Amino acid sequence: MGMRTSHGFRVVGLISGTSIDGIDVAAADLHAEDDTVVLTPLGELDVPYPEPLREGLLAALPPNPCTAGELTRLDTGVGRAFADAARRGAAELAGGSADLVASLGQTVFHWVEGGTVRGTLQLGQPAWIAERTGLPVCADLRARDVAAGGHGAPLASTLDQLWLRGLAEDTGHPVAALNLGGIANITVVAAGEPVIAYDTGPANALLDLAAHRVTGRRSDVDGRLALAGSVRGDLLVRLLADPYFAASPPKSTGKEHFNAAYLDTATAGLEPIEPADLLATLTELTAVTVADQCRRHGVTTVIASGGGVANPALMTALARNLPAVPNTVLKTSDDLGLPGAGKEAYLTALLGWLTWCGVPGTVPSATGARGPRLLGALVPGAGPLTLPAPLGGAVTRLRVAVKAG
Repeated sequence: MGMRTSHGFRVVGLISGTSIDGIDVAAADLHAEDDTVVLTPLGELDVPYPEPLREGLLAALPPNPCTAGELTRLDTGVGRAFADAARRGAAELAGGSADLVASLGQTVFHWVEGGTVRGTLQLGQPAWIAERTGLPVCADLRARDVAAGGHGAPLASTLDQLWLRGLAEDTGHPVAALNLGGIANITVVAAGEPVIAYDTGPANALLDLAAHRVTGRRSDVDGRLALAGSVRGDLLVRLLADPYFAASPPKSTGKEHFNAAYLDTATAGLEPIEPADLLATLTELTAVTVADQCRRHGVTTVIASGGGVANPALMTALARNLPAVPNTVLKTSDDLGLPGAGKEAYLTALLGWLTWCGVPGTVPSATGARGPRLLGALVPGAGPLTLPAPLGGAVTRLRVAVKAG
């Protein structure tokens, strides 16, 4: 194995989530110690999209039509924005020099038919990143898992399995990592059991949509509206009747399903709903659907991350709905040393490092694929690609280390 991979290999991870706010950037130092990958967080950045690009992306999402021309323009726009973000990540977080950029891109479509994922499209042409930074880029990280019969998601299961295995062994009970992005997903890690991971349903997708409708702002800042409202039982029952919630995992969803049309159908014919009550009810929907799944797997510890952690209304509703017997502990990934705001960008960095080292980056029990796969496509930087000798599939744990100094 090349020395740089075993010690001091720096990766910049990039992703833009389903909320389409901008690009999450994280830099990490990664190396292997026996069967453990040691991840040292070097820092995170949040780089907003230029407003015209953000508007263009939102306008291209289903159910809106989108032309090949518009898709090409967006692919370039996102690629250039990611290139700028990668350059900043290398300069500001990685001490001026990184070894690899890993990009999960911007998902614009997740093609699901009859519970099977047929394809998935992430924009952000990696050639722009390679050209701008001179670094090799590992991109298109979901496609191989889909080709192998998987959902291409949630890839967070890869990090969560390695990271939380020790905690599950120590407590003797299943631990769930919960990501509250546009969509909520959980990874359930139990000692001696295959990892289970899937999307539980909407998190911020419907909340942000409703907040924008009633306030004109992108989100319900600090959950103020939701905290001022009351749950409308009639609307909640309708929302919970959606067949997605009852479907068995593995499963994945997105804004193709939980969108404006979905909300309109759910509210049609009901007594008028006050804005605060609408937000309170949608917050409760996320909390109830997440808590139901935690109960299903006997989870006693929940480690939350993602944008939804900053919403007090959502965290309060979640704590209230989580099983009281046994007393379920709700923590954030920050409590365990991994910055929650940048968790998906750190995941991306980890996935890039695994591919670079020749280690499969998927958990088949979580994505539903036929087997573990090496992920992504590698784009050369300024020079030829020189990969280290493969590590072999010996990585079974992840330790988050504290940055020296």
